[in-house]
Order: sequence, then structure tokens, then C-alpha cells
Amino acid sequence: MKKNRRIYASLVFLFLAITGFTSYAQTKVTGKVTDETNQPLPGVVVMQTNTQNKTSTDESGVYVLTLQPGSAQTLTFSYIGYNATTLSPAGGSLNISLKPSSQSLNDVVVVGYTSQKKASITGSVATVDMNDLQKTRIVDVAQALQGQVAGVFVAANTGAPGDGIKIRIRGEGTLGNNDVLYVVDGVPTRDISFLNQSDVKSMTVLKDAAAGAIYGSRAANGVVIITTVNGKKGKANINVEYFAGFHQATNLPEMLNADQYLTVKDRAWHNTLGNAANAISPYQAARSRTDLADTDWLNELFETGKSKNLQASVNGGSDDVQYLISTGYYKQDGIVVQNHDGYERFNFRSNVNANVTDRFKVGTNLQLSFAKQDKLSSSGDVPGVIRHALLRPPVLGVYKNVTDPTYSASNPFTDLPFYTGNNNGWDKNFEFSSNPIAIVNFTNDKRKTFQTFGNIYAEYAFLSDKSLTFRSSVGVDISFSHNKNFAQNFGDDNDNNPDELYPGKGRNNKPNNLDENRGEVMNFTFTNTLNYQKTFAQKHNVNFLLGAENISSKSSAIGGSRQNFDKSSSGFQYLDYGSLTNIYNSGSASEFNLVSFFGSGTYNFDNKYFATATLRADGSSRFGPSNKWGYFPSASAGWMVSNESFMKDVKWISELKLRGSWGQAGNQEIPNNTYQTLVSESGGIVNVVRYGNPDVKWETTTQTNFGLDLGILKNKLSFTADYFIKKTDDILLTVGLPAVSVGVIDRTYVNAGEVSNKGFEFGLNFQNRDHAFKYNVNANIATLTNRVNKLQEFVKNINDDQTHTRTAVGQPINSYFGLLFDGIYQTPAEVTSHLFSNANGALPGDIKFKDLNGDGQINADDRTFIGNPVPKLTYGFAFSSSFKKFDFSFLLQGVQGVDRYNDLKQIINFDSRPFNSMTSVLDSWNGPGTSNTLPRLTFNNNGGGNVSSVFVEDASYLRLKNIEVGYTFDVKKIGVKNVRLYASGQNLFTVTNYTGLDPESTSLIDKGTYPQSKAFIVGLKINL
Repeated sequence: MKKNRRIYASLVFLFLAITGFTSYAQTKVTGKVTDETNQPLPGVVVMQTNTQNKTSTDESGVYVLTLQPGSAQTLTFSYIGYNATTLSPAGGSLNISLKPSSQSLNDVVVVGYTSQKKASITGSVATVDMNDLQKTRIVDVAQALQGQVAGVFVAANTGAPGDGIKIRIRGEGTLGNNDVLYVVDGVPTRDISFLNQSDVKSMTVLKDAAAGAIYGSRAANGVVIITTVNGKKGKANINVEYFAGFHQATNLPEMLNADQYLTVKDRAWHNTLGNAANAISPYQAARSRTDLADTDWLNELFETGKSKNLQASVNGGSDDVQYLISTGYYKQDGIVVQNHDGYERFNFRSNVNANVTDRFKVGTNLQLSFAKQDKLSSSGDVPGVIRHALLRPPVLGVYKNVTDPTYSASNPFTDLPFYTGNNNGWDKNFEFSSNPIAIVNFTNDKRKTFQTFGNIYAEYAFLSDKSLTFRSSVGVDISFSHNKNFAQNFGDDNDNNPDELYPGKGRNNKPNNLDENRGEVMNFTFTNTLNYQKTFAQKHNVNFLLGAENISSKSSAIGGSRQNFDKSSSGFQYLDYGSLTNIYNSGSASEFNLVSFFGSGTYNFDNKYFATATLRADGSSRFGPSNKWGYFPSASAGWMVSNESFMKDVKWISELKLRGSWGQAGNQEIPNNTYQTLVSESGGIVNVVRYGNPDVKWETTTQTNFGLDLGILKNKLSFTADYFIKKTDDILLTVGLPAVSVGVIDRTYVNAGEVSNKGFEFGLNFQNRDHAFKYNVNANIATLTNRVNKLQEFVKNINDDQTHTRTAVGQPINSYFGLLFDGIYQTPAEVTSHLFSNANGALPGDIKFKDLNGDGQINADDRTFIGNPVPKLTYGFAFSSSFKKFDFSFLLQGVQGVDRYNDLKQIINFDSRPFNSMTSVLDSWNGPGTSNTLPRLTFNNNGGGNVSSVFVEDASYLRLKNIEVGYTFDVKKIGVKNVRLYASGQNLFTVTNYTGLDPESTSLIDKGTYPQSKAFIVGLKINL
């Protein structure tokens, strides 16, 4: 009996020992992770401390993790943007609330083919606050950088829907293409207009060459790295957002009404040589007419535009497979009447990542987009819709009287002013400007683009600790475009020539014509990288990368045009229906290849001392055999001073890092095969079209950067400062050869010239999340000095008569060049004393220009540099806040020290033709002492026809880009996670002295730019 008891006791003891050991070996911990507002945080990494045993929270913030024996029985919780926390579970449960970090140096930043912790970055790299991005209602994702990053200038080319965005990182570095390189999920591109705003997860700007050199020959103008949203583990998470907006033109100039117009032109007529002082001008006589209108052409042209946006996504997955599917639709009808300036875009994206094994994973990210644009002349270009709305005299109506002999139902618009019969034709006293409403009505320019963009990848970890990984990726960027422009003939016939080929046709688009083009571009990127990341002895951290990349690009285009269509309805707007005379067709194709090898290494000792070096070798088909390869090195170092022992007692400094870098990057953006001589053959005779240059090579940009990162008050306040010197050598220019020796041929590309940019950049961020009212302030400011240091010996300067600019040594790129305004001549004696030789016949009331060479006359020798189109100062100020369920944010953005040539001001206020003018001309000079800024009104040249500083205006501005207020409803009781309702305003006010329609325009010359619109938007975001 005792023996049985001993056996029973032994078995019980053994059972308890086994079960107790098993319980210890397989302790299961569960819990929930929330933020400071008690909202669940999905995707938080929960790791058993000092092990690889980890899991992540689901969409409800819940996690389950079984602890391993023999290791620390504590859990570490980490999440981007929040402070990492380590705690011991009490029993089998542990709930935790994470606090957001003001500036987490443990944040991972994508910096090119790999990622690094923020603390280890030694180049000049800036990340965009994606929370701020989500509260801006933008069409082009590139615009999200506006006002957000120091040293990054962003502006819309025009305000027309679908027109592009201009980005410059640290100034204009070359005389050619200055566009930045975008890298979206590892695939390079020069355009990101196809991206959906809600699909963007992160945006990182590589500003200096040390950060960008890893991209070699394409990185001279800066690199923007974009990663898109991935799927997350957990149940399906559905997000839907819809907003609608109204858009209005703003800051429009005040134009003369009919009465003021007749008064001004009457005075101009009397001030014109040859007209008798006591005679009645045609403008005075016109006051008795009954057919005069009083048209506000700007009011007739602009209307309230509309926009709407719908975005939806679903994501989820298991431990092994995560997925995301998103779609978006955006449509905007612009602020010009008749909806011929619309833009429409469809997006679809699918993302799948699968862990095939513990070491092997694959994934794909595919985006499809289709965009349609009704293109309207938006920058003063022909036919100049905006321009003619400002030129057109107000005495002309929009529509003809039905009794007018030139009236027709198909073309009811006024055109040439006041038809007076066959003998006299039209009244030329009101000039032959075009009716802008008619231009809009007959514009039919459709542009469509279908694009496929994305990649497929595979990644394998060779070692058990996953420190060595190999990744192979194939990226595609394929686009198909179709542009079709049917130019309908309209307007009044003003051709009395008996030999006219198309008698009785209107003067606009004579004859009607169709221009149609189709094109395709196919870019393929094949990238292979080997990445090793390891920590030794808890102090030595290394990150090595080796890679090879092959990029191939092929493009082709085909087009044709025909004229004189007998029938012009939509069913006949095809090439087959045009006349067989004056047929034009074209077809072309081109391709280039880029083969690259690159490597980088980063070393970090004890999180105090950091060093990084990179080298890339690029071989391009665009360059000749002697310069096929380019090599782009960089080196940078950093010192985390705050981690030194002597800083331990300096409690108010949380982080202090000093940085320094040097590097080189390239620019290969020139036409293909420029090193080759081009010839043509006709009738057996071969002619040279362009001489090649076998020595042509890359442009090389060298940058030196010194930076400081500072965090105080436990990183609530962070400050960043950089000083950079950026110099571009071997700039690609075109040189013409003497026609007397070679005939007239195309210009040859050569490497010559040098441009420098230098400046300071400062960024400041303050976050306060300690109370119910939480807020964040982000401010940045940057200076820039741009100079041309050298040009080719046979190219003393580069003139552009179209933009009135000259590029010359010692001046900024594309500086304005002309006469210098010196007031208004008040008396004949002043004219005589200033001009020994009055070759131009200047009179009192005319513009006085400075006689710079003192020869007593004003001519081309008195021209000088009169303006700088490169901004000297850029800045931004963003504020975001929340109080309980409410949130509020705004963004201010501006530039300072930038000039623009206001050609529109010249033609409406100073032209010698009877166009309409702004009301400011009512104060024009009308006798000695009446004005020293506005010349006399006349139909003679009063100096206003000269290119001069009169028309170079300060285009500095401060603009409220966005303001938004929102409220988040707690609707979990009905099965919805949350609903956010918001109202937003864009471009609500602008502070500027510029008299044009929009100071943000990027054109060197403003001929009448489609302005940025003021917008009011209401939206709803639902999380299911």
C-alpha cells in the first residue's frame, strides 16, 4: 500500500513538474495596444525582449504571443511615431497605451534601395509628415511637398486642372532639364501624376549628393522616394472617403468698363501724333451708338468650378499573406465656362505580400491609371483664352444681334468689331482681339493617358538571423497616350483677297483641321541587391549594400493631320474625312539603356559615430564610346554628441547630432544619340543635319553639406539646420557652327559651363501631446543663391527673346535683360537734357530709361539685368491640432525674392493698340507732375513697347494653401470603427504685390496664366 502511495505521489510530482515546466515554456500573453486617445493601434510590433520571437497587433489592437523559455520574460512594443516601451506581463495579460514621440530616431526611413534608422542618417534627408498630407486636398501628389520641406520649391505650372507641377530641390542646377527623380516602390519615374493621394505611405526627399549619389546619373536634381501603403495582418479593414468642392477665380484685376474704356481711348487718340486737338475722336463719337455693350469679360469667362473625389481601399491578411486593394476616381471641371477645361482620373492598385517561408517572401504592387484632360490654353499660349479675356474691349458683346448679317446659329459669337458692310469692313478702332468665350466654345483638344506602373519582387534571407538578404525586383512603367485636337473654323471672314483658297471662312482656324497623335513609352527596371545588416557586441552596427540595375526605355509615336473637313460634327472628326491636300503624317521611335552597379556601406559605433560611403557606376547609351561610363561617389559622417558621457548632465538637450557630407551625382537628360552625326539623303545627295560629339558626357553635380539636428524638452522641440554648396560642372549646351563654313545645320551638344547654388536651410518642429488639446507646429525656411560661373568659350551668353532672358556668367540662370526704368519725362527740357540724340522721338509723358553708357540715346547698348526668376527665399508654416473629437490644421506657404516678366501688363496697359486696360491707367500721366510711374496714353510708342524693368515685377507671395476642420464620430455601436466629417478651404487668401493673375505661375513670362482657384471642400471619411 505504501509502495503504491509512493508511486502515486511520484506520478503526481512528475505530472506537476511536467505541467509546470510546460506552462513556463509556453506562457501565452494576450492584450490590447491603444494610443493616448484609447483608439486601437493595428500593426504594433510586439517582441519578446532580446529575441526574434514577435507578433503584431490586429486591426483591433489585439495581440497574442507565446513566450520562449530561457529568455527575458518581458515584452517590447514598437510602432513608428510612438515611443518604444518594455514591460513585464502580469500573468497572461498585458494591455498598454503607447505615447507618440515628438521625434523618434528609431523611425525607419527609406533612403534608396534600403532603409536606415533616422539616427544613422548622415546626409541631408527630409521626410514629409503624412498626417499633414492627408489633410490637403491635392490632385498631384507632388504638390504635397509644397511648404513642407526646407529647400524644396514646389509650384503649379498653372491652375488649370491636369496641368503639371514644378519641383526644384536646392535651385536650378543646369541649363537643361531640372526635373527631380521620383522612385516609387523602387521604380524610377519623372512623373507621379498617376498616383492616388491616399495610396502614399511615406515621402522622403534626398536633398544632397551624399544621399542621392546611390542613384547616380539621374540624381543631380534631387530624389524623392515614395512608398505606397501595404496590406496589414488582420481582418479586412475598409476605408472609404468622398469629398466635393467648389472652385472660384480670385485676385482678378479690375478692368475698364465701357464708359472708362471710351474715356481712356479718347485721351489716347488726342495724344497721338497727327490727330487734331479739337477734332472729335471715334471713341467720343461712339458714345452715341446704341449697339455698344458693357461686357465684363473676366466675369463672362470665369464660373464656379466643381470637383469630386472618391477613394476606397480594403486591406487585411494573415501571418503569411497580406493584401491591399484600392481604387480612386477624381474629376474636376475648371473655373472657365463650358467645361472645356476638365480633368478626370481613374486609379486602381493592388498590393500583395506573401511569406512563402520564414526566409522567403514575394510580392507585387501594380497600379493602373487612366487620365483624361480637356486641354485649354492655360499659360497665354495660342489661342490665349485668358489673354484675350483681358484684351477684349468691353464695348463688344459676347453674342451678336440676330439681325447682324454675319450672325449664324452655329456661330453666334461676336468676333471682329462692328461689321459695317462690304465697303468698309470692320471698325479697326477697337482692334481685332478674339472673343474668349468663342475660343472656349470651339476648343476641342482631348488628351488621354493610360498607364501601368508597379513591380514584382522576391526576397530571401540567407542566414537564420535574417541579416543577409537578397532582393530581386522587376519594375514597369508603361504608358499609352492619345491626343486629338480638332480646330473648328469660326469667326468673321476678313480676307478680301480674290486668290483666297478658303473664301467665306472665319479668320480663326482657317481652314478647320485635325491633329491626332498616339504614343507609347515602355520603361523596364531590373534591380538586384544584396543587403547585410548586423550588430556586433551591441555597439558595432553595419549596413552594407551591393546592387546591379538595368534600365531600358523604348518609346514610339505616330501622328497625322488633315485640313478642310467638309463636315465637322464629332462623327466626322477623323483623318479619313479631311482633304487630300496638305496631308501631314509622322512616325518616330527611340530607345536608351542604362546599366549600373552600386554599393554603399554604413557604420555606426555605439550610436555615437556614424559614417556612410556610396559609389555608383552608370553606363548609358546616350553617351559616346569614350565617355560611356560615369562614376558617382559620396561620403558622409555624423556625430551624436548627445550620446556622449559628458552630455549626460545636460538634461534639456535630448538629441544633438552634427553631420557633414560630400558627394557627386549626374544628369543625363539630353536627347538620345547626341554623340552621333545625323545625316539626311535626298536624290542620292547626303547632307549633314547635325555634327555629333563623341566626347559628350554626363553633367556632374558636386555637393558639400554641413548639418545639425537638435532636440530639446524630451524631443518636443526639434530643430534642423543645413548649409550646402552645390556646383554643376560640364553642363550640356548646344553650340552652333558658322553657317558660312558648314551651312545651316542643327546645333551640336558639348559639355561646357558651370552653375552653382548655395544656401541655408532651417526646419523647426514642436509637438505638445501632454494635454487634451494636442498640437503640432512645423516651420521651415531656406535661402538660395544661384549663379552661372562659366559658359562655353564661343557662347558668351544665351539669349531667349521669347522670355526676355539672358543667361550669362555672374548672373542667375535665365535672368531678365532689358532697359532700366527711370521714371516719366515731365517736360521737353527734361527730354533734351537726358537725350543728346532723341532717335526714338521721346516726348513728355513717355517712359524715361537710364542711359547706362552715357551716349545720349536709348538703344540696345543700355540694356542690363533687370530681374531674377529664381526664388531667393522659400518658407512654409504648418499647424495641426486636435481636441477630443475635433481637429484643425492649416498650411501657409510662400516665396520671397523672385521676379517675373508680366507681359500681360505690357500689352493691356502700355500697348499702342486699343485693347482694354486695368483701371490703374486712369491715373496715367496727363501733364507735368501728374505721374512718375504711368506714361501718357497714346497710340504712339511711349516707351511701353520696350523690354524693360517696368514689366519685371516682384512675384513674392504668402498664400494660405490649406485650412481644414474636422470631427470624428464614435459609431462603433453600429459596426463602424469611425467616421470623420471635414470642411476644407484652399488658396483662401494671397498676399502679394504682383499684378498678374497668379504669382505662383512657373512661366518665365506671364502672358495670361490660368490662375490658381480658391476652393471650398466638404468631405467624409469612413473606416469600416
